[in-house]
Amino acid sequence: MRNGIRLLSLGAAVWIVAAAWGSPFFRNDEGDLNGHFVLALALAGAGVLLGFTARTGWSHFGRWLALALVGQAAALQLIDAGTRIHFQHYRLPPEVLADPFLRWAILLVGLQTLAVLAGIGAQAGFIGQWMRRPGHAVRLAAVFILSSCAAAAVSRDQRFFALELTFAAFVQMVNAANILFLAWSIPQDKLKVLSMRFDSWLGSRETRPGALDRFALLAALWVTLLSAGLSWGVYQRHPHVADEVAYLYNARYFAAGKVVMAPPPLVGAFNVDLMDYQPDKWFSAVPLGWPAVLTVGAALGIPWLVNPILAGFNVLLVYLLLGEIYSLRIARISVLLLCASPWHAFLAMSFMTHTVTMTFALLALLGVTRARRNGSTAWALLAGAAVGAGSLVRPLDGLIVGVLVGAWAIGVGGTRLKLSGLVALAAGTVLVGALVLPYNKALTGNPTASPLISYLNKQYGPHSNDYGFGPERGMGWPTDAYPGHTPFEALINAQLNGASLNTDLFGWGAGSLCLIAALLFSGALRRPDYLMLSAIAVVLLAYAPYWGNGGPDFGARYWYLILVPCVALSARGLEWLETVSGVRATAAVAVLCGLALFNYLPWRSLDKYHHYLRMRPDIRTLSQERSFGRSLVLVRGERFPDYASAAIYNPLDLNSNAPVFVWDHDASVRAKILSIYPDRPTWIVEGPSITHAGYRVAAGPLPPGSPL
Repeated sequence: MRNGIRLLSLGAAVWIVAAAWGSPFFRNDEGDLNGHFVLALALAGAGVLLGFTARTGWSHFGRWLALALVGQAAALQLIDAGTRIHFQHYRLPPEVLADPFLRWAILLVGLQTLAVLAGIGAQAGFIGQWMRRPGHAVRLAAVFILSSCAAAAVSRDQRFFALELTFAAFVQMVNAANILFLAWSIPQDKLKVLSMRFDSWLGSRETRPGALDRFALLAALWVTLLSAGLSWGVYQRHPHVADEVAYLYNARYFAAGKVVMAPPPLVGAFNVDLMDYQPDKWFSAVPLGWPAVLTVGAALGIPWLVNPILAGFNVLLVYLLLGEIYSLRIARISVLLLCASPWHAFLAMSFMTHTVTMTFALLALLGVTRARRNGSTAWALLAGAAVGAGSLVRPLDGLIVGVLVGAWAIGVGGTRLKLSGLVALAAGTVLVGALVLPYNKALTGNPTASPLISYLNKQYGPHSNDYGFGPERGMGWPTDAYPGHTPFEALINAQLNGASLNTDLFGWGAGSLCLIAALLFSGALRRPDYLMLSAIAVVLLAYAPYWGNGGPDFGARYWYLILVPCVALSARGLEWLETVSGVRATAAVAVLCGLALFNYLPWRSLDKYHHYLRMRPDIRTLSQERSFGRSLVLVRGERFPDYASAAIYNPLDLNSNAPVFVWDHDASVRAKILSIYPDRPTWIVEGPSITHAGYRVAAGPLPPGSPL
């Protein structure tokens, strides 16, 4: 009988997935899977769970797990995120009620709510007894309030924000209660076995990791493979943000041994954001550090693998760093949380700067920690070099890390470095950080003039990107709440980033900040926890005077330096819960991470990051399929995304025997560029903003000199 139920559940799951796979409803207009497919996958998974736990001691647990799986997947369907640039928001009535699919999704959330309410009713006596214990009700209310503040991103419409925040907090509460009942439903006779297994995997609370071990190496390999797979399959090894195009261009000409490029023959035809065009040179205006690192990948033809490899390396550094500060168990839990973090994985799949910034920050902090422990001048020198390197990637982040490292070096939270160590730290910072001076001079003619600031001042006006408050701040981006920058807008930016953090840090239906909130009100904070909280506070305060919030690209990316403190504090929150609830707490967090990998990661991949911002590598495929060869390709559409997606495939030598992609901006530009390349056949390609899909050849090849 049991085997029959299992076979039936497997058959039903296969049928659901196959039906969804073949249904146009679960695909977009181009035939790619959309985010709705995740709900079908969750329903199939729930059926398998119910079938395989039926008539076993785990049946009650299986029902709660199936409910959590479907409930989270259904709630994700109610979120409007998508490929366009905007902060995600829940869809609320009447929009939900007008859409048949969303009505089914809200019905599933409603059924989950009813099941949770039934569970509360069944356990009312126990819950009431627990709530009557001193401090429990107040602590629970505080955790709920703190988590709820970041449940949804603030909106201009205050009424909508109030409704959305209420609904989002309610969904978090239902999911948290679902996970709580799931943990309670673990069979009593299985707890000892579970405890022994978790203890063998996670290690002791009393010892510290001496060195890298198989656990850390396997975790690093997992992260590298996961982010590389996302980069290949979701991101398609192609830049999707304007910054990424500039980074790749920069890395390509660095790999060719150039500091700048010769100017293009017609600026209007080769106009790409963050590229500075001067009479005698053409260069990327972004800071030096990340393109210099990315150069290795560009030279090998695998720039898309650089960040995944660095992300895996970062896992090893986190393991070593937290092993210096916390126990082996906390280090391992933190690493596992990092392995399951969508924020970490999605930034690692991209071409953005934040992963390498984290690498240098971790090297700096590990270096100064080791130098404090053993008095090593070499470790102090490495720490300084890493601080300097970080300043070459993201100057403000480099300054933040410098402040934190400097504070640790002079004895805050531990032993002060010896004088030789302090000198080595300062020397390493200055020697590496000073590399920016000759680079600035080569690009701007002034060692202290940043190419990026010069570019932004020309494009958006003086002081537009300056640090601090003032009416001139800002570039008119849609993610900027108001013109200028004020302390009030700093609070808005913080709330937007907090909401992104609560969503993307772990992708938990109960909210990603719940363990940190539990720790904060536990009364169990220790000195290392205060160090982590201080690091978070420094990052948040440092970014408050900056006008931008980073937008919705890859979560709260401007706050990315707080990733490690967040996973460490979450691990400590779990450790405290283990003292209260035993192995049930560990199992609950493991389930949350599993649900995020099963539900949240594929949903975010399909719903947002595939063809994000309409950036796509189709021109690369078209060039091969149509054999563009030595031709002139006129790309019609907007500068971003249409031309930006094509421009990155231009040869560095615009006279080489390869296709040259130009922006067909207007008739004047077209006439001039045709006169510059009179001997090349011409193709006309329409971009995504025109086709509302992929690139499309509108005409070609047209013989040289043909009228257009």
